[in-house]
Amino acid sequence: MTEEQKRELVIIGAGPGGYAAAFRAADLGVKVTLVDPEANPGGVCLYRGCIPSKALLHVTGTRQEAAKVGNRGLEFKDPEMDPEKTNDWKNNIITKLTRGLGQLAGSRDIEYIQGKAKFKSSNTLEIKPEDDEAFDLVFGKAVIATGSVPLSLPGVKTDHKNILDSIDALEINEIPEEMLVVGGGYIGLELGSMYAVLGCRVSIAEMASGFLPGTDRDLVEVFEKENENLFKAVYFNTRVEHVETGKEKLQVSLTNDEGTQEKQYDKVLVAIGRKPDTESLDLKNAGIETDKNGFIKVDPRRQTNIPGIFAIGDLTGEPFLAHKATYEGKIAAEVIAGEPGAVYDPRSIAGIVFTNPEIAWCGLTEHMAEENDISFKAGKYPWTASGHAVMMETGQGLTKLLFHPETGRILGGGVAGKNAGSLIPEISFAIEMGATAGELVSVIRPHPTLSETIMEAAGLFFDSTTHVLSEKKNKSD
Repeated sequence: MTEEQKRELVIIGAGPGGYAAAFRAADLGVKVTLVDPEANPGGVCLYRGCIPSKALLHVTGTRQEAAKVGNRGLEFKDPEMDPEKTNDWKNNIITKLTRGLGQLAGSRDIEYIQGKAKFKSSNTLEIKPEDDEAFDLVFGKAVIATGSVPLSLPGVKTDHKNILDSIDALEINEIPEEMLVVGGGYIGLELGSMYAVLGCRVSIAEMASGFLPGTDRDLVEVFEKENENLFKAVYFNTRVEHVETGKEKLQVSLTNDEGTQEKQYDKVLVAIGRKPDTESLDLKNAGIETDKNGFIKVDPRRQTNIPGIFAIGDLTGEPFLAHKATYEGKIAAEVIAGEPGAVYDPRSIAGIVFTNPEIAWCGLTEHMAEENDISFKAGKYPWTASGHAVMMETGQGLTKLLFHPETGRILGGGVAGKNAGSLIPEISFAIEMGATAGELVSVIRPHPTLSETIMEAAGLFFDSTTHVLSEKKNKSD
C-alpha cells in the first residue's frame, strides 16, 4: 500500500454536514479528503433543497406582498412570471454559493474528489471519480455525510415526467393548471404554497388530520387563517391509493373514511418524507449498524459501532435539518481531532417552515408536552397587540413560550407570522442558556419590532404584560 492510497480522514458527502466537518477538521490540523458527486461542495441543501426552494419562496412571497399593498395606497399590476428567467436567477445563486465553498475548501488545502465512494471494508473505500477509473483508499478515520433522498409513493411510478419529487419541483419550467401535492408536511406545504401563488390550482392530500403533523395547532392555524383561499382543495385523513399515468391527465385515487374518489391532475408532487441516502455505500462491508428504517446508529460523539467511522446529518435520523447536520459535522471533526469535551447534546434545534407566513418552533412543544405528560405554563402573545405586526399586516401571528411552572425556566417556544424564522433563534438561545421568564422580560427590546412579542409572551408567565390582559386577569374581571 503506497502513501498515495492512504488518507488521514475521508468525508463522504459535501453537504452542510460534510463540508462543515471538513472545514473544522482542516482548521484543527487534520488532513482531509472530501468526496462528493458534485463539482463543488454544497450537497442537496445548496443544489436541490434549502437554498433553491427558499429562493423561489422569496419570489412568490414578493408576489403575495405586491397583491396585499393596495389598501396601503400602492397599486401594482398583477406580476407576470418568466419561468426561464427565474430559473436562471435561482441557478446563479447556487453557482455563486457552491463556487465559494469550493474556494474555501481549496484555501484550507482540502483534497476534493468529485466522485462517489463505497465501503470495501472497515478501513477501505472504493472511490469512483467522475471521469476516471475507480481506485481504493485506506483511511484512518471516515465521516459519512450523504444525507437523505425523497421517499417515493408505494405503487406509483417515479419515472413519469408528470410525477414530481421535491427536486423536480424546483425546476419551474412551466406552471401546470392543476397539481396534487401528496403530503402536508413542511416540504409539501412550502412547495404547494409556491405553486399556488404562481397560479397553479393546487390540492393537497395528507394522511394525518391536518397540516404539519406533530406541530402545535395554534401555530398552524395562523398559516391557515392567512391562506384560506390559497389551495383549491385539501384532503385530510386521506391516502393516495393509485395514480394512473396512461392518459393525458393523471388519474388519482383518493381514499378516506368516506370512500374512494377519482380526481384528475396535470402533475402530482410527492412530498411524503425522506429516507437515508445509503444505498450505494455498501455499509455492510464495513459492518456499520443501522436501525429498522435504515438510519445509521451513532453515539453522542457521532461515532458508529465501528471505531473511527462517524456519521452525521439526515442519515442518522430526524430532524432533517441542514443546521443540525452542520452542528454534528463540527462535533465529529472535533472528536476526530482530539478536542476535549466534544459531544452532541443540544437542548434546542429550531425548525422553520418557510411558508407565508412562516411557522417556527424549538425545544419543547405543547404537542410533545401533552404526549409525554410534561407540566408547563405557556405565555401566548397574539400579534394583534403588536404595533409592528399590525403595521406589517401580519396581525394573525402568535408568539408562544413554554416555561417550567415552578422555576420559570424556558422549555420551548413557537412563532407563527411574518419573519418568524428571525425570532426563533433568540428563543432557541434562551433555551440553551437556561434562561427564565424573568430574564427574558428584563431585556429592553427596541420599539417597534417583533422582538417585543418575546418579552410580552414571557411577561404572561407572571400574568402581567403591557399590551394584553392575561387569562387570569380576564377571568377575575
